[in-house]
Amino acid sequence: MSHRSGDFSKILSKTESLMRELLDIPDNYKVMFLQGGGSAQFSAVPLNLIGLKPDRSADYIVTGTWSSKAAKEAEKYGKVNVVHPKQDGYTKIPDPSSWTLNPKASYVYYCCNETVHGVEFDFVPETDGVLLVSDMSSNFLSRPVDVSKFGLIFAGAQKNVGCAGVTVVIVREDLLGHALKECPIILDYKVQAENNSLYNTPPCFSIYIMCLVLEWIKNNGGSSAMEKLNRDKSSLIYDIIANSDGFYVCPVEPSCRSRMNVPFRLRTEEGDEALEKEFLDGAAKRGMISLKGHRSVGGIRASLYNAVTLQDTEALAAFMKEFKKQHF
Repeated sequence: MSHRSGDFSKILSKTESLMRELLDIPDNYKVMFLQGGGSAQFSAVPLNLIGLKPDRSADYIVTGTWSSKAAKEAEKYGKVNVVHPKQDGYTKIPDPSSWTLNPKASYVYYCCNETVHGVEFDFVPETDGVLLVSDMSSNFLSRPVDVSKFGLIFAGAQKNVGCAGVTVVIVREDLLGHALKECPIILDYKVQAENNSLYNTPPCFSIYIMCLVLEWIKNNGGSSAMEKLNRDKSSLIYDIIANSDGFYVCPVEPSCRSRMNVPFRLRTEEGDEALEKEFLDGAAKRGMISLKGHRSVGGIRASLYNAVTLQDTEALAAFMKEFKKQHF
């Protein structure tokens, strides 16, 4: 199927229409479906937005691996100010009272949910009028969001809204046309918006799958229903951790624990690697895979994205109780 065909045009149009409906996206925002994943947007955001003000600077809130990578990438194109003191580890969101925001910054950037460390914002940062940019890759459409509070939102599809290969970019129209001269044309939001995401061949099949998933979200109650589902699932696992008498340990402060990614160790914050391997092997025998923590932190991580059912989560919860009973 040609990406310029009438058939694909209908798929693209329907996908955008569903996205606008589910997020109540205002008319003065463009919706684009691009390639390169979130990592490409680490470059695209500063290339398009850091030149909005003469200082060519940006503020970054760094709460985990992905916001740290984004800040490092942005340093290639302008001045980056990490707005809070350096953290020893990524187990919390620094208190906003400790932030030093630059009123001359072109934008303030944050990652809404850090998958590696299990840290999630449950509030929208106050930026005193400075443009707000968010990487929502891993909690996109897992709950309602007020798009009008942001200048730009981007999200890789592969956690909650589809398969890898397509990244959603939602950007306010007045922010188009400010790309740095060194910005590759493929990353220029103005070019992509003017061509309706068709400047080059888009990830057609991934967009088609996203369309199906958006239909599924709509038919199952929309983002509000996803929020309730995800709260119920994560509460189930966090309650077991809290009531395990220290057998399961979550290092993240309760106020910012992710509903998407629940990291935990066994017996101590440093973990018991032999026991954790036994846990993972036992889970795999029960058909529960991909519970191993990210290679940079180790331990165990339960990812509870939209497609994970309450029944799936209850199966994990039952295994956690059984495993604790056997080894406590």
